[in-house]
Amino acid sequence: MRILENHFYLTPVMKLPVIISLVLLLAGGTASVHAQQKIDSLEKVLKQELPDTTHVKALLQLSYAYEYVDVAKSRSLTEKAIEMINAKGLTEFKGRAYSSMGSIFRVRGDYRAALNADNTALEATVMLKDSTMLSLCFNNVGYDYYDLGEYDEAYHYFTRSYKIAQLRRDSMWMAISMHNVGRVFKSIGQYDRAMDYITFARKVNDDRGEPFSLSEIGDVLLRKGEYDSAMIYLLDGLAKSKEYNLHGLQPRNMINIAKVFVKKQDMKTALSYYDTAYMLYSRNNDRYGIAEVKLGQGLVQLAMGNYNTSLDAIQRSLELARQQNANVLEIQCYQQLSTLWELKGDYKKALTYFKEFKQLEDTLFSQDMQSKLVRDQLRFETESKDSQIAVLSKQQAEQKDEIKRQEFVTNILVVVMALSGIVLITVYRSGQRRRKINMLLLQHQEETEKRSEELERLNQVKDKFFSIISHDLRSPINALAGMLDLMDKGAVTAEELPVHVKELRVRFNHTRTLLNNLLDWTLLQMDKLNLQPGKIDLHKMVDENILLLGPVQGKDIHILNQIPESTISFADLNTVNLVIRNLITNAIKFTNDGGEVIIRSEDKGNEWLVSVRDNGVGIKPEVMDILFDKTAPYTTRGTANEKGTGLGLILCKEFIEKNGGKIGVESKEGDGSTFFFTLPKTQ
Repeated sequence: MRILENHFYLTPVMKLPVIISLVLLLAGGTASVHAQQKIDSLEKVLKQELPDTTHVKALLQLSYAYEYVDVAKSRSLTEKAIEMINAKGLTEFKGRAYSSMGSIFRVRGDYRAALNADNTALEATVMLKDSTMLSLCFNNVGYDYYDLGEYDEAYHYFTRSYKIAQLRRDSMWMAISMHNVGRVFKSIGQYDRAMDYITFARKVNDDRGEPFSLSEIGDVLLRKGEYDSAMIYLLDGLAKSKEYNLHGLQPRNMINIAKVFVKKQDMKTALSYYDTAYMLYSRNNDRYGIAEVKLGQGLVQLAMGNYNTSLDAIQRSLELARQQNANVLEIQCYQQLSTLWELKGDYKKALTYFKEFKQLEDTLFSQDMQSKLVRDQLRFETESKDSQIAVLSKQQAEQKDEIKRQEFVTNILVVVMALSGIVLITVYRSGQRRRKINMLLLQHQEETEKRSEELERLNQVKDKFFSIISHDLRSPINALAGMLDLMDKGAVTAEELPVHVKELRVRFNHTRTLLNNLLDWTLLQMDKLNLQPGKIDLHKMVDENILLLGPVQGKDIHILNQIPESTISFADLNTVNLVIRNLITNAIKFTNDGGEVIIRSEDKGNEWLVSVRDNGVGIKPEVMDILFDKTAPYTTRGTANEKGTGLGLILCKEFIEKNGGKIGVESKEGDGSTFFFTLPKTQ
């Protein structure tokens, strides 16, 4: 990469294409050796007796190996695989086979055929519910629409791919989809937004994806007119595409590099790059790529004044573009043919091609593009009428009657143009309103889906909580019933009674805590919990909870209140009291006899950091990630076999956040835990 850049800046520019071509040929030779080795190995495998599934896999792998070596052979192998899939009913391979066929058509630049194959692959993959393959298929369909110039459809499929990858947390496919969305914005002229998406995708640090990012950034800079910066990225992208044998990307970079040289008025070097790109596209009979090269060569010849040579090249590009349904390329050809015939002085043909250009552009592009077309068209017609008026003015003395007639016709045309302009503006505004309504509907749909998912999760949580609660409420009641039955029969002695009473007290204390948490959680879910912030003496509140919990803990645990006196916070008394009680109870639950629980506070400027630390059993790392997750409440028994529901910590998180604070935990398995939260000092 650095060698190429040094040649660009330190040696005559005309030497660079020769160096690039030689390096590409050498790299192509090395790549061909590796490709041939893989092909030979797969050919040997296919000569053996193989199970049907293994045979299909080998055919598709060999097809991929031939893709940039012999496209016809690659297609033949894929067709054999599809035939075998249909004959043997191997539907699990149908999506991959048609996806391979779509890739082959893209290599040849036949994007309409690629779209048909990729849609078939998508249908087969949807039936299999293979989310990884589904991301690939959506992207492939998006590629086809993008290359056909149907950017709204491309955007739709790229974002579908992103959503699926996001659900699977597949950062690689998320980056690929965002990269492709950036390409769409680039193509409609929103360069800053395009750069944001491309840069986002580049953060994945995918080595094989880096050449594509460099290529797209170079293209954006080229379109923005930053030619020196564009050249740096394009050369870097070309070197890396060569390093990773990305055959389809190399000629694309060369075309953009040629465009930079055209902008720098170095037509000879630009032609050299176009010639090399043409050679690479011709290897795979990529008719779209060849058409793009022909258009570029035609533009260079046009700039050099070689009108006939330019005309031949552009017309060849137009012919190939029509065959491939390449609408964007077709539009560019019409536009350049109009310019060419105008320079040649044939204004009638120039106008004919200009109309073709405008008609196809109106069909393909958005209302914004149509608005620009209207302005250009009105300006052109106005200039034409001004010229007519100037000619008539010179003949005024000799042809007064003719001038009056022409003025009348001109006035009629102006009125028609004005009315046409009003109609077009009305249509444009109507389209704008329709797009806004569609956007609002989409947003509403997304919000509805999010709410539905949230309600489903909450419903599952509710079911789990009620299952736990029904069991925990039944346990102390059954124990009390059993005790009363024994006492009624005289089976409990006076010495045994205090022991049983103590056990019942522990159970009922657990049940009371459970009921309090349940009621608070219910109020929270129904948005019926009204917070009344006020001044709270944290030291006093902790003392009260220690006095409340100490006698009923059933363990020999030392609880220390190290919060300084008169530590005042501004929050809701009841919810903060519940948080402190739950955290102390939780610490007691997971601390063995003889342990200690320490409650401290720390001044953090505008807020207090309150911590509850124990020297108990600690928490496993994988458990810490879900302690506060209301969609997956976690609970386990304490050191004295105490039970819980997992609801307490979820309530703590909700209440602390409603009071404007944050909650967290630090723990090491076997070395105790520290739960901490923040509260504001003042209102």
